[in-house]
Amino acid sequence: MEARTTALVVRPGEAAGASLTDGAFELLADGGAVSASRLTLATGADGAPPHHHKLSHELFYVLGGTMLFRLGDTLTTVGKGGLVVVPPGLPHVFGAADGETADVVVVLSPGIERFGYFEQLAAISRGEAEFASLLPEQDRYDVHFEDLPDWRSAPSR
Repeated sequence: MEARTTALVVRPGEAAGASLTDGAFELLADGGAVSASRLTLATGADGAPPHHHKLSHELFYVLGGTMLFRLGDTLTTVGKGGLVVVPPGLPHVFGAADGETADVVVVLSPGIERFGYFEQLAAISRGEAEFASLLPEQDRYDVHFEDLPDWRSAPSR
């Protein structure tokens, strides 16, 4: 990949976006040093399915509302102004906390072109595609799915 010699500027309304059944996302940057998006979630809505990344760190900055995260075996809530950084390899999943909406900026570094992944995820959320359609794309998007069917519950020890 060629080094960028100019700054990336995305003005309001310029980001590519997709609507979800329980929210929406805007893709602010796709690939290169970072992939960045803004995700808004309806009350208690799930974000991405449980997964981990082999290559990328994932950073979440909560702009509004409250997010619920499962980070490995730990459940935690993070409100407006909070930050979460997930290292490669750590299984995680997130969504708006019960009874709460959420507005969050998500940054992955290094960036991998993931817009196709988000488009497919949006189609799945609207019932236009099956989740199984993403399984062959896990390496391409560095999104490796985990089996955590009841992720909002703390694991028993």
